[in-house]
Amino acid sequence: MATPTYITLDHGSGGLVSQELINTLFLKYLRCPQLRDLEDCALLDGFSGQLALSTDSYVVDPLFFPGGDIGKLAVHGTINDLAMRGARPIALSLALIMEEGFEIARLEQIIASVAAASEAAGVAVVTGDTKVVPRGKADGIFLNTSGIGAVEYRVFISATNARPGDAVLLSGSLADHGITIMTAQAGLAVDGDLRSDTQPLHRMVATLLDEVEDAVHVLRDPTRGGLATALCEIASSSKVEIEIDEECLPIRPAVSTACELIGLDPLYLANEGKCLVICSPEEQDRVLNIMRSVEEGADAVCIGRVRGERPGRVNLRTRIGGQRLLEPLTGQPLPRIC
Repeated sequence: MATPTYITLDHGSGGLVSQELINTLFLKYLRCPQLRDLEDCALLDGFSGQLALSTDSYVVDPLFFPGGDIGKLAVHGTINDLAMRGARPIALSLALIMEEGFEIARLEQIIASVAAASEAAGVAVVTGDTKVVPRGKADGIFLNTSGIGAVEYRVFISATNARPGDAVLLSGSLADHGITIMTAQAGLAVDGDLRSDTQPLHRMVATLLDEVEDAVHVLRDPTRGGLATALCEIASSSKVEIEIDEECLPIRPAVSTACELIGLDPLYLANEGKCLVICSPEEQDRVLNIMRSVEEGADAVCIGRVRGERPGRVNLRTRIGGQRLLEPLTGQPLPRIC
């Protein structure tokens, strides 16, 4: 039988064609022993303490973009969701919804990327699922990844845990992912190297918690809705005021130029490889030094301070000395970004 070029409804039937796709493509790249057994559930041994569980779906358009693709994004996004609660990622699941007619060559690129990203992160895909829907009932391919992690630190990390006086730190530049996707969608060419910042953050978080566990109060990756929305969520959950300094915000020149060209605010654009760290002021310098000691946090900076005056508010101190109230993102200015 000739090797098919496109996904057909038979690939979602659960029968022989489905098994051939799994055996010849998925298991070619995803080699975890638990996955190769093809059981309905993976059994994981040797973990104790609290477990963390996260799930997310990925519908990015385009599927391949400078700096990454939907497969890499799915692996990194779920790993980072676990890391933001101080959990050490243990394993991932991968589920795909594919449209009839999707090219198998493109599917292979995506699975190869998933495999490379999970192997580099040291977090295996141990179980998965595929479904195929009729032509026109989806938009190519959607991915869902779930992740399980072990919480091995005694510190409680939560968006409810910011305290007046705390320092607000950011691990690197803003809006790289969001503006990369937006310009790719619009077909715009902008001078400078626009690339998604997608990367796993669990190793940086582990390094931080190993050294200064008690100093870290909040971790958050500012993905959809960007930095402004993430800060508003923290301010609301912790019942504090947060003030940030526009002069301290790290925005690459190419990103700034592209945002001005399109008319978008980088504070509201997605990041896929950056982390907010809210920590005790006494340990601010030490936390920054630890973050900067690893590649993922090499450009870490302090961008502001937590205050107690007006709970739930986020203020931006502008370059000219004024104040701007930041509110959560409303509407959907940047569709299909993750």
